[in-house]
Amino acid sequence: MYRVLHAVVPPLAKAVWRPHVTGLEHLPATGGVILASNHLSFADSVVIPVVVPRKVVFLAKSDYFEGPGVRGTLQRAWFEGLGMLPVDRDDPQAALASLDTALEVLGRGEAFGIYPEGTRSRDGRLYRGRTGVAHLALTAGVPVVPVGLVGTELLQPVGARAPRVVRVTVRFGAPVEVAGRFDGVPLGRARRVLTDEVMTAVQALSGQEPAGVYNERSA
Repeated sequence: MYRVLHAVVPPLAKAVWRPHVTGLEHLPATGGVILASNHLSFADSVVIPVVVPRKVVFLAKSDYFEGPGVRGTLQRAWFEGLGMLPVDRDDPQAALASLDTALEVLGRGEAFGIYPEGTRSRDGRLYRGRTGVAHLALTAGVPVVPVGLVGTELLQPVGARAPRVVRVTVRFGAPVEVAGRFDGVPLGRARRVLTDEVMTAVQALSGQEPAGVYNERSA
C-alpha cells in the first residue's frame, strides 16, 4: 500500500500545492535517521512524507485507525499507506511502547518523524522540546535532521475537513550528530542538551518565536 500511495500522492500533491523545499541534500539516502519538526497542522505528517524521497514513519493517534465501516477502512488504509503507526496518546504505557516502536523503525535503517513539541502549536510559537527525540537518537545512535515547516497551519486549519490550496515551505537543516559527542555526560543532561540543540535548529529553519515553555494538549 505504501508503494502504491507514494507513487501517486507525492507527484499529485506537488503539482497542486507546489511546496517550496530546501535542504533535502541534508537527509541521508539510507540508514536510520530522525526527522524532528515543528508542528503546526494535522497535515504536517502528510507534507513531510510527500517531499521526502524515502519512507518516513510517523506515529498517529490510534483513533485514525479504528473508524467503523467503509470510511474507517479507507481511512486506516490511507494512514497505513503513508507509513503511519497507531499510538494511544491517552495511555501512558502505550506512549512508552511507542518509543520502542520508534527504535524498531530506526533499527531497520528507516527514517522516523517526530514532533518534539508533543502537540500542535495553537498560537504559532515554537514550544520547548521534550527529550524523547534525544532518547531515540542517543539509544539508536542515529543523527537528527531538523525540519522547519512554514504555512502548514493555513493548509488545513483546525476544524477544516479538507486541505486548502496554499503554498507551504519545508526546510531541512544539517544533521545533528550524536556519535561520540556525549560520552561520559550524564544521560539526563545529554538528553536535555541534545533536545535544545535540535530545537534551536528547528527555530532557525521555521522562524517561529520561541515560547520558552512546554506545550500542553488542549482539553
